[in-house]
Amino acid sequence: MGSGIWSTDVYDAADRYRRATGASAFSYSDSGARTVHPALDPRGSVRESRDSDEHPQSTAIAVLFDVTGSMGHVPRVLQTKLPQLLGLLLRQGYARDPQLMFGAIGDATCDRVPLQVGQFESDNRMDDDLGRIVLEGGGGGQMTESYELALYFMARHTVTDCWEKRGQRGYLFIIGDELAYQRVDRRQVARLIGDDLRESVPLGQIVDEVTRRWDTYYLLPAGSAYAGSRKVLDFWRGLLGQNAVELDDLDAVCETIALTVGLGEQAIDLDEGLRDLDRAGSTASGTVSRALARLGGGRRTVAALPFTPTAGGGGGVTRL
Repeated sequence: MGSGIWSTDVYDAADRYRRATGASAFSYSDSGARTVHPALDPRGSVRESRDSDEHPQSTAIAVLFDVTGSMGHVPRVLQTKLPQLLGLLLRQGYARDPQLMFGAIGDATCDRVPLQVGQFESDNRMDDDLGRIVLEGGGGGQMTESYELALYFMARHTVTDCWEKRGQRGYLFIIGDELAYQRVDRRQVARLIGDDLRESVPLGQIVDEVTRRWDTYYLLPAGSAYAGSRKVLDFWRGLLGQNAVELDDLDAVCETIALTVGLGEQAIDLDEGLRDLDRAGSTASGTVSRALARLGGGRRTVAALPFTPTAGGGGGVTRL
């Protein structure tokens, strides 16, 4: 995956067609689907971000949303802002050869579709993957969702050339408003991903694994059920430090992601990025400035060590 070139013209044509026909950008979910789309099924799969002649310096970027309860509208917001996100990454040169993957997170204790994971794409197929997401709208009502299951997949079922070849982490953004469970449940992993684990994995261990290969961010947006919750922020800052970020405007989510990548790639500093937003006519610069003020620019490049994901989820990860 990851071939092709994003076309705003193709996106606009599809959007005009949907408006003219009354079709939904999330036709799979809005049709009443309550099972994972085959293209987003994580069971027995590995997602790859690979270099090619077309994209020789691929940068892996993964964005996974909580789609339970009030968070179910987040993918709809992102879908409408996708051209702005790609425009900033590509036209402003924030990242070389970005390859984006979208996914969705629910609650594996009660939801029908608790984990959905798309492919890494460089072209308009990423919009197709967004449209295949089931907007679950459920959740367990206990201020906890299965973020740890998504972290497990990202740690043990992804392969990226930016890490394998260049020792550079990809970018992982989790957008939600609740806590993770304290352990990756081995029974849930077997049922949803297909790995046969001897025992469940503590949350701290899987965070260590995923942050070794992914610069990992948790975004808590306004408009969600627990927006501004100190309990949620303290929980995620205990796991990710300054990379747990508040957004006081959900409409700024794409700009926040784009500038975070630009800062990480040292393509811009924060002031330069905010000026880019103003020039592009975005109204998000205030929200983005407040959200990213805590982040330092740049990221550490480390020597990549061999990593081989296995169907059994074995310990292919060597920790620093």
